[in-house]
Amino acid sequence: MLLPDLLADPRVHEAIDRAIEEDVGPGDATTIALVDPGIQATGEILARQACRVAGGGVAAAVLKRIDPSIVCETIVPDGCEAPIGGPILRFRGPAAAILTGERTALNFMQRMCGIATLTRRFVAAVREFGTQVLDTRKTTPGLRLFEKYSVRCGGGVNHRFALYDRILMKDNHRRLWAGNDPDRLDLAVQAARERFPNLVVEVEVETIQELQSALRARPEWVLLDNMSCEMMAECVKLAKGISLTEASGGITLERARDVAATGVDALSLGCLTHSAPAVDLALEWSVV
Repeated sequence: MLLPDLLADPRVHEAIDRAIEEDVGPGDATTIALVDPGIQATGEILARQACRVAGGGVAAAVLKRIDPSIVCETIVPDGCEAPIGGPILRFRGPAAAILTGERTALNFMQRMCGIATLTRRFVAAVREFGTQVLDTRKTTPGLRLFEKYSVRCGGGVNHRFALYDRILMKDNHRRLWAGNDPDRLDLAVQAARERFPNLVVEVEVETIQELQSALRARPEWVLLDNMSCEMMAECVKLAKGISLTEASGGITLERARDVAATGVDALSLGCLTHSAPAVDLALEWSVV
């Protein structure tokens, strides 16, 4: 699995610094009061449940930001499976620094592994149809880089990153469009293309009539919103060879296979990032 270099983005390190400042502030009072700074320790981050790994490098970066002398070794790389009880990351260094950084490191990694693990389940559910599993902008403010990377670790595909990198015309945009005409979505697509000729254009449709109107302008994608599987299958036939199709709205893990069987090119799922349960990880360590 080819993953982007998350730690190459300076915004990631800025977010790590903010998280450490939030938790540590002027100092870890308990550790300063009780732990000799000269004590060395070794340890591991362990998976208490089977999971798809994401965020090992982030956890290591947190620990090393607390103390650069901490040495970290990756046991299970991002995008790979960790069995129950298996080590994911191994480390050694000053015990006081590890105590100070462990919760922030685990907070990042538990959240990221949870997203990757849920994404992997959806990917497995639709694999036989070759359907892409897309994320959305329903992310935790300030953590989008981490969460969209985690979707990639689970085998998913990133949709647009933000408002600036794709035209996605939804129902409220159409209602507010100066030239609004429910029978002429093609004109809205053309207007968007004229303003941003280098961006992919996607338009949300809710009926066969809206789809037929949009297809006259051949948008790169059409989003089939909250449709029955029967209606989606009909839309896929109409859009074939003209636009790619994305299904969205109320798609659960139990329903994902049926939706994929309609022939849509992709499913977009806000739940990947707004509802994924954190994976249970533990940091176990011992004094050298």
